[in-house]
Amino acid sequence: MKRLWTPAWIARHVALVVLVTGFLALGWWQISRAASGNTLSWAYAVEWPIFAGFVVFVWWREVRHALRSPGPPSPPAGAAPAEPAAPAPGTPAVRRPVRVARVPATPVDGADDADLAAYNRYLTWLNANPGARPGDYPG
Repeated sequence: MKRLWTPAWIARHVALVVLVTGFLALGWWQISRAASGNTLSWAYAVEWPIFAGFVVFVWWREVRHALRSPGPPSPPAGAAPAEPAAPAPGTPAVRRPVRVARVPATPVDGADDADLAAYNRYLTWLNANPGARPGDYPG
């Protein structure tokens, strides 16, 4: 239960109370407008309590999720920090991305394409001039 009294959870609890109170007040206001002859307000009088119910549903779902998830284990007093545990079998390992060096493409079978060569010169120029616009290309 201590997990539900962190600053983040206190903010969620306050948001729940404010939103539900506000939505129910708006629903009551729409009922008073509908009673005075505004027929469109009947739809809003039903809609605002549904919004309040949705806020309660999301809050309750998050509370259940927080209570079901295991909390961080607390190390015993005076114990050295433990090494990270190995992932459970069947859990994919998370790896850092590896940077792969780019190798310039070589023409296949000595194919000479003038348009491809011009385009490659253009890309080389764009790479050499990062702040330039395509219209600045001298070629």
